[in-house]
Amino acid sequence: MGRTGAPQISFADVEFMQQGICLDPTLQAISDFLNQHAATIEQVRADLQRGLKKPTRGRHGLIPSQVLRSLILRRIKNWDLRELSERTADGYTLRSFTDFRSHPVPKHDAFHRAFNRLTAQTLQAINELIVQAAVDLGLEDGNQLRVDTTVVETDIHPPTDNTLLWDTVRVLTRLVARLGEAMGQAVPGFRIHTRAARRRMQQIQRMTTQQRQQQQTKKYRELIGITEEVVSGAHGVLQWANSASRLSTIASWASR
Repeated sequence: MGRTGAPQISFADVEFMQQGICLDPTLQAISDFLNQHAATIEQVRADLQRGLKKPTRGRHGLIPSQVLRSLILRRIKNWDLRELSERTADGYTLRSFTDFRSHPVPKHDAFHRAFNRLTAQTLQAINELIVQAAVDLGLEDGNQLRVDTTVVETDIHPPTDNTLLWDTVRVLTRLVARLGEAMGQAVPGFRIHTRAARRRMQQIQRMTTQQRQQQQTKKYRELIGITEEVVSGAHGVLQWANSASRLSTIASWASR
């Protein structure tokens, strides 16, 4: 990301210009809008150069306008990084909009690295810029907000039915145990079913296609029955806890 100046126009670019190839009206309007907001370009430049000792040296990389325009194009078209790279490389009008023109378009990982260098403040400014451009173009009225999400790795399993039932048993049992510890006494009438629930959850997980046809319904009914019993037991514990709390309050008041 050492390159900071605008890409040089080649003879191929001049030829395309002479042929009258131009952007579609929407992209052209957005491009004109971006040209009027140089401060955002400088904000992107500062993010790309952040932490670099000699930002003007080294191998050539994405320049700020390319990063900003590519990010906006991706948001507008709802493309992933691979599609952004491939479609931009295949179309001259998109090359023109993103300031690549006849220069090579990088692979998706280069876009990924560049976008990751943008700070939260810059992304917010870009989002506000997109919304303002959409309002000015009559594409949006700005009264509703739509947000995209980014998938991140987290410690969670796929939410299948059997694992959700197992989670219910596991979490309720843990919470009941914590409630007993907080009240300083054993919780009456609550049976522990975690081993039985885990065993049936694992049996469902490990079934072959043939076993699913023969055994899945039975195992699910058993797991659902266990879960219902635990839920019912948890309701009973709550009633007991409320009664115990009231009795404790009455005893404390009576001892005064």
